[in-house]
Amino acid sequence: MPTDNSENSRLVYSSEDGPVEPDKRPKKPKAKAEQRSVTPADGVVRVSRTKAGRKGKTVTVITGLPASELQTVAKELKRKCGVGGAVKDGAVELQGDQRDAVMKLLAERFKVVPSGG
Repeated sequence: MPTDNSENSRLVYSSEDGPVEPDKRPKKPKAKAEQRSVTPADGVVRVSRTKAGRKGKTVTVITGLPASELQTVAKELKRKCGVGGAVKDGAVELQGDQRDAVMKLLAERFKVVPSGG
């Protein structure tokens, strides 16, 4: 029986030889999901609106906030805008198009710029 050396197949049992010993080769570690840095280190808070990957729902994304203030700023913005949201990958996501309100609220403490379309 010809053996297939591709990575997706592994001979477990052969009617000619019986059970087959597992490979003694060390296994390759699985590649971790590439972690992308959402927060640029230039001290500018960026406010953008996006629908990508959210089944057509509009979300306001705030990036560039200091990591120590993410949770408190997210809580404050959700309360003042009256919407739901979350902190994901170093960014605050608010439901709906809240760019104008967010920029007005954050301009008091941070340098804020609109980002995207």
